[in-house]
Amino acid sequence: MRELIVEADGGSRGNPGPAGYGAVVIDAATGETLAEAAEYLGVTTNNVAEYSGLVAGLRAARDLDPTATVRVRMDSKLVVEQMSGRWQIKHPAMRPLAAEARSILPADQVTYEWIPRAENKHADRLANEAMDAGKRGEQWSPSRPTADTDAGAARSAPRKGRGELRDQPPPARSETTPASTTDAQGSLAAPGSVAPLKGRGELRDQPQRARSQTTPVSTPHANDIRAARNVASDAPAAAGGAPPDLGTPTTLVLLRHGETPLTPQKRFSGSGGSNPPLSDTGRHQADRVATALAARGTVQDVISSPLARCRETAAIVGDRLGLDVRIEDGLRETDFGAWEGLTFAEVRERYPDDMTAWLSSPDAEPTGGGESFEAVAHRVGAARDKLLAAHTGRTVLVVSHVTPIKTLVRLALGAPPEALFRMELSAASLSVVAYYGDGNASVRLLNETSALR
Repeated sequence: MRELIVEADGGSRGNPGPAGYGAVVIDAATGETLAEAAEYLGVTTNNVAEYSGLVAGLRAARDLDPTATVRVRMDSKLVVEQMSGRWQIKHPAMRPLAAEARSILPADQVTYEWIPRAENKHADRLANEAMDAGKRGEQWSPSRPTADTDAGAARSAPRKGRGELRDQPPPARSETTPASTTDAQGSLAAPGSVAPLKGRGELRDQPQRARSQTTPVSTPHANDIRAARNVASDAPAAAGGAPPDLGTPTTLVLLRHGETPLTPQKRFSGSGGSNPPLSDTGRHQADRVATALAARGTVQDVISSPLARCRETAAIVGDRLGLDVRIEDGLRETDFGAWEGLTFAEVRERYPDDMTAWLSSPDAEPTGGGESFEAVAHRVGAARDKLLAAHTGRTVLVVSHVTPIKTLVRLALGAPPEALFRMELSAASLSVVAYYGDGNASVRLLNETSALR
C-alpha cells in the first residue's frame, strides 16, 4: 500500500492575531513533494491554525490517493497528542476541527508523529507565505521563496503558545462520598482546492480572507529556509525562565449575587422557584462589591443571569462602573424541582431516595423534573463558550449563582463533578477564571469576600 507523509503547520501573529496554515504532502518512498496547501485565516489562534493545516493536509492526501496510509508529522505536541487520543480536547473550538480531521480518512489509515520545528520547515514556510499574502490582501499562490521573502517572514513570524504541553487529561474521578449539607440558594456543601473550513468564525474578526489552494508540484523545494521564529519552547519553561506569551486572556470575574431572604435560612433557591429579590443585606453587599470593583477598574463588560437576584446585583455594580448589563440565560441557577424553597433536612426527610441519588450521580435529577448537574454543566459550558467568543481578551463580570459559578471553576480545573461539593461560595463572593488562547484556563481566585468586611 502506498504511504504518504503530511507535514502541517499553522501560526498566529498575536495569538489570537492574523493567522495562516501550510501543509505539504510527500511521497514516503521517493521524498517527492506531491502537493502544497496554504490559507490565510484572518484573526484566530495558533491552535486553530495548526488544526486547519492538518485538515488541509489530510484532504490533499485523500485527493491524491484515498487508499494510501498517511503519516502526519507536526511540531504541535497538542494536535499530535489529541489526534492520537492520548490527550483530551478541552477547548470547544478545537472539537469541530478535530472531528473534521478524523472524518477525512479512516482512522486505521492515519498515524501521528511529533517532530521538532526544525524538521517542519516546508509547512512553516507555506504558513508564513499565506499570512504575508493575507496581509497584502492577496490570496496565497505557490512560488519559490526568495531570500527577501524569507527574511520578511523571519521578521514577522508567528509566535506559538505552549498549549502543546498544557492540555492534559483531567484527573481521575474521586471516589470520596460527598458530605450531606447545603447552604442557601442551592450552594452545595455536599456532593484540488481545499474548501474553506467551517466552525471557526466565532474566533475571528472575519476580515476578507484569501482562498486556499492545493497545488501539485513535481519536485521538492531544495532551498526551503525556515523563517526564524521568536517563539517559546514546546517544553515547559525552565526554572527562572520567562513563560511564553499566550496573549491577553479572556477573564471572567464571577460574582455570586447578594443575599436574599432565603439565604440565611439555607433553602434551595433555583430557577424554578419564587425568584426572590435581594434583601437589604444583599443590596448592601452588592454596593460594597461595586465599590471594590470600581477601585480596581478592570471590568469592561457586565453579564448577568436572568433571575431577579442577579439582575439586581448586576444593576447596582453596572451603575457604579458605568456599564450596561447584558443577560445570558445560560447562567441561571439549577432548577431544583420540588425541592425549591426547602432546606436540605426537609428534602432528606421527604425525598430520601432522590436525595441520595442526587448526591451520588451527576445525572440524577431533583424530585419533580429538576435539572441534573450534568444538564447544568452542558448549559453553563455553552454560555461560557459564547462569552469567550464575544469578549475575547476582555475582563467580564459575570453575575450568577452557586451552581453555575462552581461549574465554571470545576470545568476550568478539569475536576470531576463531585468537586462541586468541595467548594464554598458565599453570597456576593468573587471568583476569577482566566481563559487563554491555547484553550486552557487558570483559576485565579475563589470565594473572595474581602469587599464585604
